[in-house]
Amino acid sequence: MILRVVRMTFRPDAVADFLRIFGASEEKIRQVPGCRHLELWQDVDQPQVYCTYSHWDSVAALDDYRRSALFGEVWPATKALFMAPPLAFSVQQVIPNEAGPVASLG
Repeated sequence: MILRVVRMTFRPDAVADFLRIFGASEEKIRQVPGCRHLELWQDVDQPQVYCTYSHWDSVAALDDYRRSALFGEVWPATKALFMAPPLAFSVQQVIPNEAGPVASLG
């Protein structure tokens, strides 16, 4: 499993538009094969900064979503509202085990 975080800084006048886009698409995104979890976070100090936090079965599942018609609608509409470039990254959890210092859970 991978965890995906996308940090987005919106123009202050565009926040309501983003929230409408997210509200209209969040359940559709949750239904995408391989998506196990999706949350929206808001920065406590910068109210125009939001992050999406999602769990995906694999990089391939995330890539399939990124090639989908849904992403092709949601991302360009969202991107048009940015005040700054987004920051996106994928991570996976690591845990200590007996075979070595760390092992991937993915």
